[in-house]
Amino acid sequence: MVDEGATAESHGRESVHREAVMERWLLEMVREQRRSRRWKIFFRLLFWIFWIVVAAAVAFMVTGDRESLVSNRVGVVKIDGAIDSRSPASAERVIRGLNNAWQGSSTAVVLQINSPGGSPVQSQRIYDEIRRLRSTGDKPIIAVIEDIGASGAYYIASAADDIYAAPASLIGSIGVIYSGFGLEGAMEKLGVERRVFTAGENKDMLDPFQPVNDTQRRFWQHVLDQTHDQFINAVKNGRGDRLSDDPELFSGLVWTGEEAVDKGLIDGLKSVDDIAREMTGSAETTDYTQSGDPLEQISRHFGRVAAQYLGIDLQAEGSPVRLR
Repeated sequence: MVDEGATAESHGRESVHREAVMERWLLEMVREQRRSRRWKIFFRLLFWIFWIVVAAAVAFMVTGDRESLVSNRVGVVKIDGAIDSRSPASAERVIRGLNNAWQGSSTAVVLQINSPGGSPVQSQRIYDEIRRLRSTGDKPIIAVIEDIGASGAYYIASAADDIYAAPASLIGSIGVIYSGFGLEGAMEKLGVERRVFTAGENKDMLDPFQPVNDTQRRFWQHVLDQTHDQFINAVKNGRGDRLSDDPELFSGLVWTGEEAVDKGLIDGLKSVDDIAREMTGSAETTDYTQSGDPLEQISRHFGRVAAQYLGIDLQAEGSPVRLR
């Protein structure tokens, strides 16, 4: 016979065990939910703190704490490399940096230039913005040329209140250039026929596979001369009677910083540090140079490497007329 009492007792123990297991499981679920809620709250707080810090940083960069941080520092904007619409020294970036420096520094704005020149359009835009800013206040804009400040770079510098350089800096090259190749003879030797269809008799002018006739040559020389005249007038308006009467001043030659002082192209031999110390007693400056997107910078770097490997001159792209 089955012991009914023992069986009931066994079932009772099993029931108590199941209840205990269920209770522990429920308690663990509750604890897990509490832990999960705490982590959710923590990450939400972290998320909002991050964006508050980012917003505060952006607001600070836009408005600037002028009174406490940069009001007594010289604001610096760098023009480095070829002046081109797609380069770090494009008019858009330089002008944006200039305006930020103008708003952020009550002492002076310094253009730190190290450029062989580039696009006349980009150079003229920056020149005009410097002149506009100068007309709106009594804060000086000073150009400091480092290794080289030639052609379009000097075009820009001539808009400043004063220009300084190092004794060995290269300065000037006030001229305009267009360069290309004539490959029509090579085409004939290779037996290759060039097929170009145009509407307008001069539409294929400067095509390297077509000869240039005298009329086209005179027309293109007129374009270069007109651009050169604009360059000369800008320099004269910027430098005024500080320029010497040397007939070679606008011939495209370059001079050292030491020679440029005598010719009135610059006002003296000083560095950015020298100017900052004279104005504030400290060599510390605030850099307002506008840098591009990191991915854009990486892409540009690989582009330069590839161009060097293939022997391509990237500076030749864009406007065919160059101030260099």
